[in-house]
Amino acid sequence: MVTTVSRPGTTTVLVVEDEPAIAQAIVHRLAAEGWTVESVGDGHAGVAAAARLQPDVVVLDVMLPGIDGLEVCRQIQAERPVPVLMLTARDDETDMLVGLGVGADDYMTKPFSMRELVARTKVLLRRTERAARAAELATVQQPDPPLVVGDVTIDSAQRRVLRGTSEVHLTPTEFDLLLTLASSPRTVLTRERLLADVWDWVDASGTRTVDSHVKALRRKLGPDLIRTVHGVGYAFEPADDGTPADDAS
Repeated sequence: MVTTVSRPGTTTVLVVEDEPAIAQAIVHRLAAEGWTVESVGDGHAGVAAAARLQPDVVVLDVMLPGIDGLEVCRQIQAERPVPVLMLTARDDETDMLVGLGVGADDYMTKPFSMRELVARTKVLLRRTERAARAAELATVQQPDPPLVVGDVTIDSAQRRVLRGTSEVHLTPTEFDLLLTLASSPRTVLTRERLLADVWDWVDASGTRTVDSHVKALRRKLGPDLIRTVHGVGYAFEPADDGTPADDAS
């Protein structure tokens, strides 16, 4: 099954979803934003379509025939980094963390509202545009020096992160979240502020997204760098702080 709504010269969205009714609804809603949208119904077709279309963003179901969405995401990201919004039928944080670990930038649990789907897709597109503009500016002017906090080095110009001498590979969303936290070390940032600064959201219903991305960061950087403040938010604690990061679970 392949469904395409083509508008040459516009943003291109690839939808990989095997349930025809859901796929059609997503295609029509995203096309209403003026975007070119193509939908395919299995994992192998999704990988092939991503290579052919070079989409600006991918909306990807986890449960697919052929190969599952996690493997599709791995293969797509190995060829070309692209923002991925994963759809899952289960409200299981383990699945969400695995999805973030293979390169997805965000996830939504079915059933979901089309309004929220559009909003999250726009956020991913804006983040890509900002990164592209920053890369262009870095070629014509002196880039900002890397941010060094404790043993973590964050290079905004190259979007690279080191812990000690080891490079840590982060998704674009994870990078932006880490940079936001590390720019205000030892300062507690609320989930609502993080949603606004990193995701451009003002809807507090997305706070679980913040929690899942923080857990993904801890898995990659170590559990000691980001402290949980129950009922409030998170604080970045440099490794040389000397104070144990409590409740880093």
